[in-house]
Amino acid sequence: MTSTNRWLLAGFALLCIYGSAESKRYSFKCPSGCSCSKETIICVGTSQIPRTIPAEFNSLSIVNGSIAEITEGMFSLMPSLQLLLLNANSLTTIKDDAFSGLPHLEYLFIEGNKIETITKNSLRGLRDLTHLSLANNKMRFLPRDLFFDLDSLLELDLRGNSFQCNCENKWLMTWLKNTNATVSDVFCAGPNEMKGKRLNDLPIPPGECISTDFVRHQSIPIQSMSADIFFFKEDIYVAMAAPNSNSCVVMEWDHIEMNFRKFDNITGKSVVGCKSVLVDNHVLIIVTQLFGGSHIYRFDDQQNKFTKFQTIEVFNISKPNDIEVFQMDSVWYFIIVDSSKAGMSTMYKWTDQPDRNETGFFSYQFLHEWFRDTDAEFVEEDGKSYLILASRSQSPVIYLWNKSTQKFILHGEIPSVDDVVSVKAFRLEGELYLAMTCYIGDSKVLKWTNKQFTEVQPLPSRGAMILQPFTFTDRHYLALGSDYSFTQIYLWDAETKTFHKFKDIYVQSPRSITAMSTDRRNFIFSSSFKGKSMVFEHIIVDLSL
Repeated sequence: MTSTNRWLLAGFALLCIYGSAESKRYSFKCPSGCSCSKETIICVGTSQIPRTIPAEFNSLSIVNGSIAEITEGMFSLMPSLQLLLLNANSLTTIKDDAFSGLPHLEYLFIEGNKIETITKNSLRGLRDLTHLSLANNKMRFLPRDLFFDLDSLLELDLRGNSFQCNCENKWLMTWLKNTNATVSDVFCAGPNEMKGKRLNDLPIPPGECISTDFVRHQSIPIQSMSADIFFFKEDIYVAMAAPNSNSCVVMEWDHIEMNFRKFDNITGKSVVGCKSVLVDNHVLIIVTQLFGGSHIYRFDDQQNKFTKFQTIEVFNISKPNDIEVFQMDSVWYFIIVDSSKAGMSTMYKWTDQPDRNETGFFSYQFLHEWFRDTDAEFVEEDGKSYLILASRSQSPVIYLWNKSTQKFILHGEIPSVDDVVSVKAFRLEGELYLAMTCYIGDSKVLKWTNKQFTEVQPLPSRGAMILQPFTFTDRHYLALGSDYSFTQIYLWDAETKTFHKFKDIYVQSPRSITAMSTDRRNFIFSSSFKGKSMVFEHIIVDLSL
């Protein structure tokens, strides 16, 4: 083939290619309701977005339309766009990856719409975007890191929105202070005390947007009357009184699986109480029963289980209820509270005299005859030791330890509190308080003032069986457990000096709530009389996320 012929064939091929391109260019039909010029498409009053446009168009404007939302990849077949304007439409939502497939987009204007929701990843991939306007919409919050991918952003317009200057926009306040882009003034629309202030002028106090929550961590298929957490040789155990299975179930914390697993089972008859005490490097568990007497079990290292150590004298106990363990002057005591009309709450003292064959706990003092006691709480205040006994038949009474006689003597009572089923002591800001659970009427928070307890806050609590105080770091809680409703968690307000309702958690018929911390995590363990015992984790929540 001659050189001339080759040039003729090449020229013909180029002509065919050019003609094909021109044919495609001029065969494009401008969408209905739109006007098309050399590089620009402008649509007015349309209800649809063009599906695709030729590569030579780099600007698309849709105004006064009736488009409700921008969904994923809606413009993905328009990769040549450098400007996209979506003003004065009916947009309410922009979803994730709404502008994916637009690698060259530099100008994005979405003004004068009704946008309330814009998702975190809606602007993802717009690395060449230099100008963005979301002005005059109805946005109250922007999701954290919305502008993360906008590496080239030079100008941002957020005017005319209803931004709330609270925790949910904390990240935006921080971003406005640090960005190199030029941003129009953004003003707070609320709350009332912030209204009219500029977002980027507001201080951001550390910790203000940190809260907490309680999330279910473990469900244990054991019905129990009580749960006592104890520590031994760097391990954590819980002793659960399970009357339906006639046993005291001991469970051990698994530091790998991060939950409780069964360790031992102490068989009994109608077990109503299990309480641990560590005496002279011995782990003892006091087990009270409705029938068959009450006993103390000691952990046997060789058998790796609890074995019977002592039978408790219970001549004057007809219906054991609570067990309270305490120490005075390096001597261990415990009291078994009797809730019958024919028994007496009895205090026991640890004695270690092997030469006289007397090593164990022996009855030491009888307290509060014939009053259907329900709970006991030992407290120390002003260098004195007190024992508070709650009752369903009369007001709670206070005993004072007499150092001369080495006995408790009646000191007084707490008036105007009836039908108390539980009493727990706790301290807040150096002050002594009591949480008293009432089955009928309001439960009460009392404060030790002028050598007596005075009511400071009632808590509605029909059917309540436990009002348990506990603390994690600097947050103080009360857990109010009832047979008729969710367990209510209250949080202490240091300004008002009162507890405020914080959260509900579900435990069926709770009977005890115990706090524990391990592996830098915090938990509460709740026993359940009619359902599964539950473990909840106390977690930190950043409200600005």
